[in-house]
Amino acid sequence: MNAARDLTVGEFLDALAARAPAPAAGACAAITAAAAAALAAKAARFSPGELGELAADADRLRAEVVPLADADSAAYGAVLAAVRLPRNHPDRPERLATALAAATEIPLRIARIGAAVATLAGRLEREGNRNLRGDAQAATLLADGASQAAMALVHINRELGNGAP
Repeated sequence: MNAARDLTVGEFLDALAARAPAPAAGACAAITAAAAAALAAKAARFSPGELGELAADADRLRAEVVPLADADSAAYGAVLAAVRLPRNHPDRPERLATALAAATEIPLRIARIGAAVATLAGRLEREGNRNLRGDAQAATLLADGASQAAMALVHINRELGNGAP
């Protein structure tokens, strides 16, 4: 599959809906956090003074989170490959533990970035240009949702890691 950032919106949604293991929830959370960061950057660019400078922070967060969509898909693929190894394969426990660690770390990074975007957007919602309050509020809600979705994946992958043979 092409990198998530290179797909059209329709292609990305088709890939999410496909009967394929990835992209899935982690990639969706990353792209959602990126969309929230883009809205926050827009709201910042229309805000006066110091608030306008938040656009650079939002752009940086967006640039950080977009590649995590593909990283999450790759990490999930590594988990599936490790799970598919025969139970008595000598490398299975180590490969599964390593894969689950990565599959936990990547959504944790997405969640942290989403939380940072929500905080930034929340400030713009309260103090920024009133004409873009809807954009800032949408950014806050989307970033919070992306963060919550990513944290759900962290918890799921930790549970899998605790019971992985």
